[in-house]
Amino acid sequence: MEKEIKKVNEKISVAAFDPDENSFKAFADKGFKSVINLQTDEEEQNVSSEKEEELAKDNNLKYRHFGVSKDNLSEAMVDDFREELENLPTPIVVHCKSGKRSGAFVMMHIGCQKNMSGEEVIKQAEDMGFECDVPELEQFLKKYVNEHSNS
Repeated sequence: MEKEIKKVNEKISVAAFDPDENSFKAFADKGFKSVINLQTDEEEQNVSSEKEEELAKDNNLKYRHFGVSKDNLSEAMVDDFREELENLPTPIVVHCKSGKRSGAFVMMHIGCQKNMSGEEVIKQAEDMGFECDVPELEQFLKKYVNEHSNS
């Protein structure tokens, strides 16, 4: 199965899969400059975040890790993530296991930049093929965007 990378805009894409040993060379070959990993160390992954960091370095990619789970989801974490999106070399590829967290985090950033409402962001995310079937995540996204738009 072809590993899906959804291009959100010129600067940001979402990898809708859990990367393996070969993914980082593929990211570099596709022209990405940075990788952000949203998987937690507790969840099952093809390669650990430490190994990902190593693979990223080997392929001249900047690497950041934010372990996001429904238990630790916070506005501060989204703020930090958005700051990394602004500061890391682009294009950036963001991944988790399925693309749900990555898609939600990226769309929160874009929604705030474009001064959209939470509802508009959910609709745009769905139009782009992101599934938001996690009610807590959807509620969080809407609230975050509604409170942070234009900031």
